[in-house]
Amino acid sequence: MLLKAGAISLLLLVASRLLGLLRESAQAAAFGATGLADLAVLMLTLPDWITGVLASGALSYVLVPAWAGRSAAQVAASQRRVARVVLGLGLALGLAAATALALAPVAVLGWLAPGLPGSMVGPSGPAVWGLGWSAIALVPALLAALWATRLQHEGDAVGLYGANLVVNGTLVAAIGFAGWMLGRGMASAPGHVGPGSADGAVLALGLGLLAAMGLRLAWQAWRERRARQSLAASEHEVPAHRAPERGAPALEAPEGAALRSTAPLSLPPPPVWAWAILAAGLPLALPFAARSLASAEGEGALAVFNYAWKLVELPLMLAIQLVATLAFPRVARAVAAGLDQPGARAPVQAAFGLAFALACAACAGLLLAADVAARLLFGWGRMDPAGLAQVAAWGRIGAWSLLPQALSVVGLTVLAAQSRLRPAALWHALGLAVLLALGSLASSSAAFLMAALSGVLLVVALGVLAAMGGAVRRLLPWAPMGAALAALAVVAWLAPWVTQLLPTPAWRLAVAVLAALGVLAVAWAAAGSLRQTLRGSGD
Repeated sequence: MLLKAGAISLLLLVASRLLGLLRESAQAAAFGATGLADLAVLMLTLPDWITGVLASGALSYVLVPAWAGRSAAQVAASQRRVARVVLGLGLALGLAAATALALAPVAVLGWLAPGLPGSMVGPSGPAVWGLGWSAIALVPALLAALWATRLQHEGDAVGLYGANLVVNGTLVAAIGFAGWMLGRGMASAPGHVGPGSADGAVLALGLGLLAAMGLRLAWQAWRERRARQSLAASEHEVPAHRAPERGAPALEAPEGAALRSTAPLSLPPPPVWAWAILAAGLPLALPFAARSLASAEGEGALAVFNYAWKLVELPLMLAIQLVATLAFPRVARAVAAGLDQPGARAPVQAAFGLAFALACAACAGLLLAADVAARLLFGWGRMDPAGLAQVAAWGRIGAWSLLPQALSVVGLTVLAAQSRLRPAALWHALGLAVLLALGSLASSSAAFLMAALSGVLLVVALGVLAAMGGAVRRLLPWAPMGAALAALAVVAWLAPWVTQLLPTPAWRLAVAVLAALGVLAVAWAAAGSLRQTLRGSGD
């Protein structure tokens, strides 16, 4: 099961992540490691980040279970109720952000991106206008999160991942146009001409951001309309609601109809929403906080830190979190069956083992070829060699965070299946507090903050595992995890010699791929009886 996924879902997921990476590469090529690059990263990611913290995960955690077994009319009615709340929240947040920018722009920007040059942070500077576009985009971003939850409920993978393709494709075009404007002299980099010199590029990015948000909503509405038409057609073909003629046998109800409730749909109380928001949002706050703190190192540091984290985030999203997502249904059934049974524990052990092995393999690859990956992904256009060297160095440090994150994402699926998200939220809150405290130190460099983020994620992972109780000792596959970690340690020890002996990027990339595959092979050899679970396709 864990090695086989729906072909369309996997293809669209990979395509959406790769297009998102292309978006980061376009930013690096258009703006380099400059203050305008910092602003572009901030204004284009802020709406979806706020949405992710406050809504996306919480809506999924709360509404998907609440909608299970309900009729389409009930789901639509509750969706409209939540949409009114989401709309009000978006308008309130947007108004609050606009007011704060108007009254105290320096304070707001000093918190979000302290490394921005002074020419950008004045009351009418391009940074204020850029965040103004982000504030306007909050409403469609929050509504898109609700629509995504509806598509998730309906199992529409094309609608879910296709929306990401629409957003990233539109933003890539906007970034390319803004970079073209800079190259043609229609807008110039901040600090080179004077205040307001980047207004043309910011305008292009802002319009592109709103276009991306609007097109995503249009895509989601189209997918939902198709789903309703398909449902109406199926109900027309099976008219189970019509009474049979006299003397005719009674018509059987459609499959699953007996499970549908006709009672009014009442949504969970506020405490459930609060813990869902904390459990889903705090993990997103950790790298965001580290990125903002790293910006204090100077102009361009926020963008460089963001690119370095993307080196870490790509394997995390494409492999490790995918394992947790695919494993979730079987993990939930294992929890329901009782984790004291060896057969029920096998899927959980397989998920832990595979996620950890993938994390070790990705870490090994980055240790050997982070500079090559940085050059391939971000070494274009206006990105200078010094910025690329920082991306690679910080990416190597962040690579170690993949190991605790692999444990956390699977551990969270177990806690979610047990409806015990409160401990995870508390551990993430503690981790955020520690990170903010470390970032306040005068000696905090961006490299230190990347290392601190890895350390904090390790503490959070240990806390999540501890929250699972004494059963965690039987749920962790010690043999394959230990083998993968030992293989990674060998790669880390050899990495300095390999980079010296193989100065050619192509050779280092090839050796990095072989090292990653070697780590996976070692873990597979040590998996023993878990190999059968990994091969299985039952669901």
